[in-house]
Amino acid sequence: MKDRILIVEDNSMVVKSLHFKLTKDGYETVVASDGREALKVLKEQTFHLLITDLMLPFVSGIELIEFVKNNIPDLPIIVLSTSTQEEVIMDAFNLGVEDFITKPFSPNELSLRVRRTLQKK
Repeated sequence: MKDRILIVEDNSMVVKSLHFKLTKDGYETVVASDGREALKVLKEQTFHLLITDLMLPFVSGIELIEFVKNNIPDLPIIVLSTSTQEEVIMDAFNLGVEDFITKPFSPNELSLRVRRTLQKK
């Protein structure tokens, strides 16, 4: 069975890049373009990994992370963000995310971090 990854990202170019690389690596991906859609999908389906941006329409990435940690605590989370603010990054780690990747990112680095995160679970 393929590992299922939920990608929550509102930038279509980033989504295409993530979907292409992760599918090529053998993962099944589901995409949500905003936090509200992601919450709905998380309540209906099971995933092995969540990759989310922090700056999302309707429901923020931080709110999404809080929901996951309170309701699906075993689901690992990788945050993708353009934010280089230490406070934002620390908030994400304090909420329990497994990894933080700053955009723009290397597809190979992403692949490595996804594989490493999934091996830990």
